[in-house]
Amino acid sequence: MKKCFPKYLENDVIAVLNILPETTYNNYSLDVTEEKTEFKLLFETVEIPYRLYFTEPTDAEIETLSTVQKQILYCLYTRSCDGYLREKYVKKLLESNIQEWCIPFIVKLCDEYVIEILYIIYDSLHKRENSDIKNFCVNNKTTIHKSNSRMMSYWNEYYRTLNLKEYIGYKLFRECMGYNESFEKK
Repeated sequence: MKKCFPKYLENDVIAVLNILPETTYNNYSLDVTEEKTEFKLLFETVEIPYRLYFTEPTDAEIETLSTVQKQILYCLYTRSCDGYLREKYVKKLLESNIQEWCIPFIVKLCDEYVIEILYIIYDSLHKRENSDIKNFCVNNKTTIHKSNSRMMSYWNEYYRTLNLKEYIGYKLFRECMGYNESFEKK
């Protein structure tokens, strides 16, 4: 999971990995899925796993972490197989000072189907100036285009009764992430 973050954070990532429980949900045989999404961050590429199956560390363990290490933990748990944990940790992440290396984790959640999480992200992002997120998306046009297509598929499958332009996933991509037709052109 070191590849989820820039190399300069390696020692902080190791500190977080050291407190992750060895137990997984329902004793699932995997701790991290092999499926990953790649994003470019300045001069590096990071790989975000589709899901993590670790159970949650204790509050006492989390309190031993530095601020940066807590943000790393929050990022990782936005990939949890438990939607309630994804929601809990994206809230914590959005309440923190969002670093560039946090953006892939927030953006990745925007193409998923849990509408409550999409509202949480939108409610936080639409209040802030998002040039950092928009620049990140422009630098990852191909991946963001695929993410937009995935979001549209979930709208089509689960939320089609809602007008597309009012659907929270659509609004997130357009208003907060700067998605437009130029993402669709190579």
